[in-house]
Amino acid sequence: MIHHGGCFCGAVRFECRGEPINVRICHCRNCQKAMGSPFFARALFSHDALTIHGETARFPSSDALDRMFCPRCGVRLFSWRNTRPVVGVALACFDDPNAFAPTEHIWTSAKIGWVAINDALPQFPENPA
Repeated sequence: MIHHGGCFCGAVRFECRGEPINVRICHCRNCQKAMGSPFFARALFSHDALTIHGETARFPSSDALDRMFCPRCGVRLFSWRNTRPVVGVALACFDDPNAFAPTEHIWTSAKIGWVAINDALPQFPENPA
């Protein structure tokens, strides 16, 4: 199966082939700052499963991770791992934002205090093993 998505202005489009490795909500401070949001809801795919159409820009948020975004509208689309061949794709950027549902919360040790997690999903203070 192929899942399509893109940025707000349409200058960047992408395709993800197959099913994600995992679907998580990350509450780490880097994701909060990078997304301008309390968390980053993303589906993790292998680099090979993602095809990007259009120009993206990158910001190295750590030695391990580049944040990729549309240079035109600024939408943050991907978290590209440099240490493993995987990429996190923002769930809200898929054409069908309900295509994938998160299965767990990670880095809850950094969760913003006013965020209430009211679902029954597993929670991990950091990255699960």
